[in-house]
Amino acid sequence: MTMFKLSRRSFVGAGLGTLGLAAFSPRLLAQDSKDVALQLSWLHSVQFGGSYIAKSKGYWSEAGLNVALNPGGPNAPVDPAVVTGQALIGISAADYASASVEQGAPFKIIGVAMQKNPFVIASLPENPINTPADLVGKKIGMALANTPVLQALCTINNVDINGIEIVPTQYDAAPLVANQVDCLLCWQTDLPVAMAIQGIESVTMLMADHGYAVHSQTYIATEDSLANRRADLVAMMAGEVRGWNDFRADPKAAAALTLEMYPDQGLDLPTQELQAERQVPLMFSELTDANGFGWFTDETVAQNVETLALLGRSVTPDLWDRSILEEVHG
Repeated sequence: MTMFKLSRRSFVGAGLGTLGLAAFSPRLLAQDSKDVALQLSWLHSVQFGGSYIAKSKGYWSEAGLNVALNPGGPNAPVDPAVVTGQALIGISAADYASASVEQGAPFKIIGVAMQKNPFVIASLPENPINTPADLVGKKIGMALANTPVLQALCTINNVDINGIEIVPTQYDAAPLVANQVDCLLCWQTDLPVAMAIQGIESVTMLMADHGYAVHSQTYIATEDSLANRRADLVAMMAGEVRGWNDFRADPKAAAALTLEMYPDQGLDLPTQELQAERQVPLMFSELTDANGFGWFTDETVAQNVETLALLGRSVTPDLWDRSILEEVHG
């Protein structure tokens, strides 16, 4: 049985002074707008729905920005676009950003979209994996490149990885459905969604609920931009905040907008709606309720530093810079 495959990766607006002008002189605003880009981490889908809302509702144009949403993918890496200035902000992840910084990239993480890492262990109800300890004696389908991820989860939870049989698989639910493996390492928002769309129930153990703390869908910007283009960064992030708050209020509308804006991406509405629904609890939490979308704290950063060390990444807390969010959220 071949399952439909979904590719993995390879946000209260500020009081913007141009709002009144935009309402009365859109042509003047358009003439004065500044072209900037947001480099997405993967191909267009509702994964970036908050950004689509920000663009479609004019949250950026109100601030004098004309924001291009550049898709990512295997042939469009995020880091070079940000380093070279092709994009003012890129969407990355703490593990990727830390690897780039180790190699000399002048990045800072300025916001965190996914408060919980989306990695899950997906299994079937008749043979569920509910805790990391349940992995012992099981076959797990995954890309070998993600072995450090599994090792980190095992280390955090005192599980011997040698008791788990790793089966190299493509990023597809078919091996699990065919009982060739007991579980899969995947994202909460893709393979389990694909199975659900086909009427196949799955059990997902969110790794973030078991100590795996790696910020995902993070916003990165260069140190130069933080020093010299702060107003643009604040305006872009303010638009993101407004867009993602709207996303939370109506995920189905975000899914519909995704298909409207990108009709040629091979997307279908039921899948995008379910993906949007499952994204919300990953992106919003008590922390964001208290402080605003994209927020992070010294404590959450420290947890990330610890987990990243298990992934072989030597990173310090100064990789994260909260100053832009502090301006956005007042």
